Amino acid sequence: MLTALLQVTSSDDPSENLKMVRALMTEAAGQGAQFILTPEVTNCVSTSTTRQREVLQHEEDDLTLAGLRDHAQALGVWLLIGSLAVKTHDADGRFANRSIMIDPQGQIVARYDKIHMFDVQVTETETFRESRNYRPGDRAVIAETDFGKVGLTVCYDIRFPHLYAALAQAGAHILTVPAAFSPVTGAAHWESLLRARAIENGSWVLAPAQTGEHPKTRGRTRYTYGHSMVVAPWGEVIIDAGTDPGIHIFDLDDSSVSEARRRVPSLTHLRAFDGP
Repeated sequence: MLTALLQVTSSDDPSENLKMVRALMTEAAGQGAQFILTPEVTNCVSTSTTRQREVLQHEEDDLTLAGLRDHAQALGVWLLIGSLAVKTHDADGRFANRSIMIDPQGQIVARYDKIHMFDVQVTETETFRESRNYRPGDRAVIAETDFGKVGLTVCYDIRFPHLYAALAQAGAHILTVPAAFSPVTGAAHWESLLRARAIENGSWVLAPAQTGEHPKTRGRTRYTYGHSMVVAPWGEVIIDAGTDPGIHIFDLDDSSVSEARRRVPSLTHLRAFDGP
């Protein structure tokens, strides 16, 4: 199954980002892609809470979601919107970082809210407190598709292997990791973490990523690592997209999952234990 990862540099203007993503989807579908994946926060990359409150919407009103659903239907493709930043009805006003799977009829088949919040001090000058503006999800999610079960995760989730083991044990052959990774942690950890999750679970790992310097209206400038990546179930890196925006297409072969899990059936060897 031809599958396309879109590597993009989203701004803090959702309408412009929608135009960009729709154009890339059209191009990818024209090259034969039947499953297309976009990165984390496809609709808006912003470091300004004020700007986010101005442009973000609730899911039921979100123009990016509506536009991408319509376009997936027009193209007849499966679409993973890596994530959208959306408003919630929570009393504290925090947003959700929500990954959404769309079928070729434009219908939503699964939603996943990012569980693990990126609250870290990467360097002396680069600090992130995702939980300040986003509330964490509390449920692991598998999307049922006509090409298999897809386990949905987002970015910082990649550091928590128990989530991926749970998804694989529940039948996922494909694990998605849309991201807007920091250049510092990306250079140090991105490939190693993705390969580890693929190897541990004998699963495809598909990781479409934001890249570069993100145009902004206000707030500090945000930079992301890029290097959208596809890792096969045996751990081979099939695609490393580098840092330029673009489309990266490959053949998603489900038989390689069965082969990897036959050779090292570690998912059948998991045992409960006490302690420490």
